[in-house]
Amino acid sequence: MTALALTDVCKSFGSVEVLKDINLTVEDGEFVVFVGPSGCGKSTLLRVIAGLEDASSGTVEICGSVVNSVPPAKRGIAMVFQSYALYPHLSVRDNMSLGLKQEKQPKSVIEERVNKAIEMLDLGAYVDRRPSDLSGGQRQRVAIGRAIVREPKLFLFDEPLSNLDAALRMNTRIEIAELQRTLRATMIYVTHDQTEAMTLADKIVVLRDGRVEQVGSPMELYNNPANQFVAGFLGSPAMNFLKKAPLSIPENGVLGIRPEHLRPMAGGRIKGTVIHVERLGGDTNLLVSTDQKEPLTVRIFGQDGTRVGETIELDFDDAVSFAFDHEQRRVG
Repeated sequence: MTALALTDVCKSFGSVEVLKDINLTVEDGEFVVFVGPSGCGKSTLLRVIAGLEDASSGTVEICGSVVNSVPPAKRGIAMVFQSYALYPHLSVRDNMSLGLKQEKQPKSVIEERVNKAIEMLDLGAYVDRRPSDLSGGQRQRVAIGRAIVREPKLFLFDEPLSNLDAALRMNTRIEIAELQRTLRATMIYVTHDQTEAMTLADKIVVLRDGRVEQVGSPMELYNNPANQFVAGFLGSPAMNFLKKAPLSIPENGVLGIRPEHLRPMAGGRIKGTVIHVERLGGDTNLLVSTDQKEPLTVRIFGQDGTRVGETIELDFDDAVSFAFDHEQRRVG
């Protein structure tokens, strides 16, 4: 069953086009991540789906029904924001149950749903606390619980982990993934963090300047990027782009090589000088100055003794390189 269908969706604010001809289908139970740089339109698209913004043109369908004129509360969606948006004077339990009380759900239904969400999110020890007595991660779990109890058709997440530190982001990311598998729910998740996109998504939607650049599974996009933007956006460290390449490339085009595919070897076709070394324990990243405009990044798995100032020769397997033409389109 199709959970969400967007057809030719556009959104303008005055003369500024923010979304341009968005076409997308999300199947029931999919975890879809919208990713892209700041200003690409991903949060605006989520707000159009939620009904917090009206589409300037095009149609939004949720579970087969066009909802363009349906208010947010009637769309069968639940949204989790970057800010937790909890009521400071209410306890955890009351924050989670308030929406159901406003819907005039029976007391037995409210109690059953809230207790289930509390158990699922391991919030039993905090049910009587107020938000000020919780950590950031606990507050975000309460916000997620408030969404769960509504039993929506679509869960919409707008950069929910941005306010958390690195360790909490990872833990909460795992919790959200486990939650999605447990509920078998359809989730749409907005982030600028490509690590979140790669680790959470069944399907990634890469956006740039209000347009969809490519849609596919994380590995499809990583291994077969449609253009230079997608190739450079996904992957950490980012892909290297060579204008002076040891291979034939289109005129005014570039050759893309991922850092893990560049390897030091005697007689390599690329020669340079190591200008910086990042020793990460499990990996070592070398920044190498060559005849390219920008330094190349070489990712070596494990620990490596290369030092700054050393001359180095690099090579790669031609089969794992990517050629892009002057319009950044993938070639070959």
